[in-house]
Amino acid sequence: MPLRSSIRISGITDLPPSGSGMRIGLFGGSFNPIHAGHVLVMEETLRRLELDALWVLVTPGNPLKNHNELAPLTNRVDAARALITNPRIRVTGFEAQKGFRYTWQTVQFLTQALADRRFVWIMGADSLADFHRWERWHYIAATLPIAVYARPGSSNRALASRAALTLAHGQIDQEDAPVLASLAPPAWVYLHGRQSSLSSSAIRAANRRIS
Repeated sequence: MPLRSSIRISGITDLPPSGSGMRIGLFGGSFNPIHAGHVLVMEETLRRLELDALWVLVTPGNPLKNHNELAPLTNRVDAARALITNPRIRVTGFEAQKGFRYTWQTVQFLTQALADRRFVWIMGADSLADFHRWERWHYIAATLPIAVYARPGSSNRALASRAALTLAHGQIDQEDAPVLASLAPPAWVYLHGRQSSLSSSAIRAANRRIS
């Protein structure tokens, strides 16, 4: 079901500026809260995919997750902007303004409204493992290239997942990652590299114990 209403918050729900031909990574998530592990993935994919920019899409709420502990959108966007120092990484909560609940809606809008940009969807290996549960995941994979970044303990499950096996014909070697943004989907790369054991759920659990 779609969100009941859209939300517009000046400076929070605006799309970052961009130009024709730019190679832009899209990294979506609840970021509840954002942490250094998220930033590591952003920095590594920005560099290894040779992107011009990376947009952090702070979602109104993941349909596959419990929202009982979800902080307000403004708080999560502000926290992400405070933690991220790279000027090529921009944070937006624009999906709330559009009333989007699912990733396919975001992908459809951006690829149609900004058709002259080259978008790449970025996700962690833990997300690839569950990608087949996402609404219209086949459409997402057929619409833009995908970069998957290794996460501690997730590699085996991710690479043996339904989505990985279905899309195996479109996988490229990680040494070819710089060309991913230029490839016609379905195309994806699995990136091994520096990892962080931090997780938002563990941070929330620690905060509950402290409080």
